[in-house]
Parts: sequence; structure tokens; C-alpha cells
Amino acid sequence: MTSMIYKRKSPLFVFLIPTFLMLAIFLYYPFVQNIINTIMNIGGLGRAADGMNTPWYVNYATLLKDPNMRTAMKNTCILILCTIVFQVGIALILALLVDTIRVGAQFFRTVYFFPIVISATALGLMFNLIFLYKGGMVNQLLLSMGALDSEIKSNGKMIVSWLDWKDQAHFLFTMFMPVMWQYVGFYFVIIVTGLNNINQDLFESASLDGADGWQKTRYITLPMLRNVLCTCLVLAITGALKVFDLPWVMFGAGMPQNQGWLTGTYMYDQTFNKMNVDYGSTIAVLIVVLGVVLSNVANRIFRPSEDY
Repeated sequence: MTSMIYKRKSPLFVFLIPTFLMLAIFLYYPFVQNIINTIMNIGGLGRAADGMNTPWYVNYATLLKDPNMRTAMKNTCILILCTIVFQVGIALILALLVDTIRVGAQFFRTVYFFPIVISATALGLMFNLIFLYKGGMVNQLLLSMGALDSEIKSNGKMIVSWLDWKDQAHFLFTMFMPVMWQYVGFYFVIIVTGLNNINQDLFESASLDGADGWQKTRYITLPMLRNVLCTCLVLAITGALKVFDLPWVMFGAGMPQNQGWLTGTYMYDQTFNKMNVDYGSTIAVLIVVLGVVLSNVANRIFRPSEDY
């Protein structure tokens, strides 16, 4: 007998309305209010707006002329490319490798996923110890390999030309490396889940037809993972646009010569340090718009024409 819930749709709204109210209060209303804030003159956090800006679009005009914003956009675009290539790419390779083994697969799944459960603050402090101190782990390793110049003075004190990982030549690598490392496991788990959903009969049929491992991966695994990879791509793009915690812990507002800004860190600095709330809201709107546009582009490019 068919359940009454399928005959009477009205009880469903009893369960949907509380969720909709929660979304309206904590998601849609703040977003709409944030858009309104972009055209208002707000002197600081917790202050009422002193009317509208004159002209109302002054924050959007400033956004186009702000050199720090251009730097933030450039660095964020680089981060998006690195995220797609290294985070999703390495996660795909690791997932394919782990999927081929039968002993210890669960161990590797746990190890690769572990970084995502660690606090970003703890990771930032850890990578500070690795990179940002003159006697940090990387510098000590380079010194032991003879890659750094050192000189022993007459008094027995050794002078070392330590490598500065926050300088103009290295700060992007220092900033992006922890972000890449932390989130590989996140995409790894998503891809492994997609691999587990592929019908094994397809691989058995391919083996009977004489297909080798590479041919199975190319003609079966990758096409069947296309939807999963598209999801990972969208998450990677939107995630890179709002990266904040790790770079802020490592660099804070002291970005090297104002060249290390990302859209997320620059928005936070303008809102909470400079108390330029309306301009920070404008940057937030830009982040959302870019996320929606780039996600739609990625969906159109990678979404298959038929459901695999």
C-alpha cells in the first residue's frame, strides 16, 4: 500500500519550512544585506550607516582602481590554477593508485585524509616552523646539503646566509604549499568514493577484450569519473576564492610589500583592520560573483552531454 506521504504533499511543508527559515535568516538575509552595504557609507563594525555613498557606486569604482585588489585577483587566479593542477590532480593520482591495491587501502585513505581534520591555525604554525624561521626545518635541510653559504668566523661562530621564504621570490610558494597539502585528502576521498561506485563488470569485460591497466583507466575510469571530477573542480575554484585561514596565520596583515594579498585575506583586512566595512562588503560580493561565474563555466566545460 502506498504511503500517505506520497498522496498528501502538504505535510512535507511542515519539514521544509523550518529549514527554509534557517536559510533565509542565516544565509539569504546576510547576503542581501551585504549587497546593500556596498552602496552605504559605513564607518566601522557595529556602526549604523551614514547614508548612501556619493556616488552610490564609489566602492565598485575603487575596486577597479585598487592596486592591492589587482594583486589579490592575480594571486587568487594563480591559486585557482595550482588548486586544479596540484590538489585535484594529485588527489586523482593517489585515488587511482590506492584503488589498485587490496592490502592497506584503508590505511592510506586515513593517512591522506588526516590533514583536513587538523586545525588551520595549527597547520599555519607548523608551516611557520618549517619555512619562516631562519633556522627552520627547510633551511636546516638545505644547510646540511650544502645548498646555503656558510662561514665560520675566527671566534668559532658560524654565519649562514639563510634563505628568506617570505621574500619576493618565494612567498607565493610558501603561502600556497600548506593550502595544497591540506586539501589534497579532501578531494582524494571524493574521488575514491566515485571509484567505488563504478561497476566492476566493466573492468572485467575490458580485461576479456584484452585491455591493459592504462586503457581501463583512460576509457573506463576517467569517463566514469567525469561528474565527480567536475564536482571537485567546482569546489576547488570556489574554495580558492575564499582561502583565508592558512595564509593569514602565516603572513597576517604583513604581506610582503603588499604583494601577497588574496581576495579572502584582503577582504578581511579591509573589514576588520581598516574598518572599511562597505568596501570589504564589495570585495565579498565580487568573490561570490566570481565563484558563481567560474563554477558555471567549469560545469559547462566538463559536464558530459549524457549521464555516464
